[in-house]
Amino acid sequence: MQTRRTFLTTLAAATASPLFAQGAKPKIKVGYDNFAVRAMGWKAPALLDFAATMKCDTLFISDLDSYESLEDAALREVKKKADDMGIELYAGGWSICPTSKSFRNNRGTAEEHLRLGIRVAKALGSPVYRVVLGAANDRQTEGGIRARIADMVKVLKACKSAAVDAGVKVAIENHAGDMHSWELRDLIEEAGRDFVGANFDSGNAAWTLEDPHEAFEVLGPVTICSSLRDDMIWETPEGQSVAWTACGEGLMDWKRLAARWVELCPKVPIQIETISGFSRGFATKKEDFWKNYDKRPESFAKFEAMARRGKSIPGFKAPDGADKKVAEQDYQKGEIERSIKYLREVVGLGGK
Repeated sequence: MQTRRTFLTTLAAATASPLFAQGAKPKIKVGYDNFAVRAMGWKAPALLDFAATMKCDTLFISDLDSYESLEDAALREVKKKADDMGIELYAGGWSICPTSKSFRNNRGTAEEHLRLGIRVAKALGSPVYRVVLGAANDRQTEGGIRARIADMVKVLKACKSAAVDAGVKVAIENHAGDMHSWELRDLIEEAGRDFVGANFDSGNAAWTLEDPHEAFEVLGPVTICSSLRDDMIWETPEGQSVAWTACGEGLMDWKRLAARWVELCPKVPIQIETISGFSRGFATKKEDFWKNYDKRPESFAKFEAMARRGKSIPGFKAPDGADKKVAEQDYQKGEIERSIKYLREVVGLGGK
């Protein structure tokens, strides 16, 4: 049996594309998160059709509004279409932290939302139901993010039996700057790894001032779902800016990530959620910035190192005279199509 060092040495020596030699290729499945094409306004059947055109192994429908109906019979029809196409479904929804600024009561209480999501996931055959805590502004609430984590853990524990009985695990995303990787890991451990895991988001890791590769080292062992994209990070007079990009067009080393994915969570699909076309600045050089973040020098130094390698990139703007809605739709489709093509043809991933 190969030692870990020998295995990594073999991977490092593989310079040809794809990354893995024929016969040794890991069966890491590839798919997309429907938020990548949010401008299309597609429901589940159309999302499946688009997944098929890209030869995706999975489709992550990350919101409950993308179904014509949440009745079990209607959901089973979606599952049948997916089964016929050979595409595995992953299901998700929104915040289940009742004290988060992002929480919405359109699905009832936090517990009612989670129970509904678990039922939806079971009907679709999804192994997980993805949820979020909230966003970066929750770090500024009374008690800070740790108080919001405690509130969310209570909801998770109250719904544990429903999840276990359904055979569905709850995947919590590091979302929109809400939790550092280590804070999400703590939440998962407190709630219970037997039914809770991470939905790893490489783009959102950069919004907590982390190198996505290092964040994955923390969350990889508990990752059960994913929403990934590339990051371009660059230095500014105030600190750094982050822009999300298509895979292969930012600073991430996707071959390196794939090698660690094989070791840490090989059964989890790599699912892409491109959200490109804008940047967000972080005034990390201002002392008061850090009052809402857990500054760990060794972690932040790796984020700074990425920024030193990066460059400023322009945002998206519809061409003059173009229909803005159509231009946005075309832009979003192009971003996800290039990403899936890159992962399949350059990195060598995908089960098809």
